[in-house]
Amino acid sequence: MLKIFMLVAIAGSISSCNNLAKQKTTDPNNNGFYELQKASWLIGEWQNNSVEGNASEIWEKKNDSTFFGKNYFVLGKDTVSSETITLEQNGNHLFYIPTVSGQNFGKPVKFILTSFHSSQLIFENSKHDFPQKISYTLISKDSLLAEISGTVDGKRFSQKFPMARVK
Repeated sequence: MLKIFMLVAIAGSISSCNNLAKQKTTDPNNNGFYELQKASWLIGEWQNNSVEGNASEIWEKKNDSTFFGKNYFVLGKDTVSSETITLEQNGNHLFYIPTVSGQNFGKPVKFILTSFHSSQLIFENSKHDFPQKISYTLISKDSLLAEISGTVDGKRFSQKFPMARVK
């Protein structure tokens, strides 16, 4: 009888530990896609209108594991650059995957989330020509700073894109 009680107690302890581990690694409100949830403040439409032109970036939730973004830059009436972006959780990793028109033979480039704070996301790909780092910093609920940076011809270079929320 004592052996049966001990086995039941041990099985209960193991089950309890497994449930605690699951609670720590998954978000019950987000079907386990807790890495993607870190970027939920990106959802919406962002713009920067300047004398150089108008930049827009639009983010929407595609499904539980993926956000979809579009970015374009308009000068006068001409769209001079555009890209689509997939923000995708695969396992425990979050990937930023842009596809830029007229670059990289139209193929996507994968950047992995390397640093996260409640108001900042940093994605990196050290093998990419430029940029090697892409970051988004939430300044306020209606303001963010996107930045691309890396090395070009042995010199450090970065470009900042302050944006305001439109929607």
